[in-house]
Amino acid sequence: MATQTDAGMTRLLSDGVRKSRWPARLDLAQSLSGLVLGLFMWVHLLLVASILLGKDAMWRVTMLLEGDFLTPNEPGGFPVLVSLAVAGVGALFVLHAALAIRKFPSSWKQYVTFRSHVKMMKHRDTTLWWTQVVTAFIMFFLGSVHLWAMFTNSDNIGPYASADRFWTAGMWPLYLVLLFAVELHGAVGLYRLAVKWGVFDGKNPRATRRRLSMLKTALTVFFLALGIATWAAYLKIGVEHADQAGQRYAVTHAD
Repeated sequence: MATQTDAGMTRLLSDGVRKSRWPARLDLAQSLSGLVLGLFMWVHLLLVASILLGKDAMWRVTMLLEGDFLTPNEPGGFPVLVSLAVAGVGALFVLHAALAIRKFPSSWKQYVTFRSHVKMMKHRDTTLWWTQVVTAFIMFFLGSVHLWAMFTNSDNIGPYASADRFWTAGMWPLYLVLLFAVELHGAVGLYRLAVKWGVFDGKNPRATRRRLSMLKTALTVFFLALGIATWAAYLKIGVEHADQAGQRYAVTHAD
């Protein structure tokens, strides 16, 4: 009798676990939001890197994002479009953070236990997960500052305006730290997504993981190098333009 009762309770508990799909749904939502944010950050870096092609190139990208093409007979775009885009990214950023924090150590004891496991196991992917945790905390604070600045000053973007924010407003240290945090977090996150969901596994998942790891490293090096060059370019313009801070850029030719 006791055996039948125990078996019945086991089936009841297992059925209850199987019927709870919320952990899987939350995992999927976290993965999708992380994928969108990771790809967005790469596109964002490519757009701001237009300064490396010259001030005119960066100005044209700014006008494109502000919808200048919607009013071809009148100069200027709609900075509110940038604010709306920033609001959307900010909302997705908060959602992703809320979903991800479920898996962070929630107490000092859990943190110590996890760190001891990392040191003992020396498992690469476990270490990469910890890298994501550290960079996530950095991004939560510094990324929020950047998003708020862009949301409230969407009409103050351009070769001179952005460079003035770097140097005159003293934001260059924040952007340098944020660059490393974002690129490391994004590259590791996209790599772990590919491994977790097995989208590129093929017939030899182990070989695929090695190739994905090499691709992750290559993309990290590329985007960090591009980011540092872009950061240095804005900083240089900001220093040179410090005496005229606040002056807006005038394109040399608008044809």
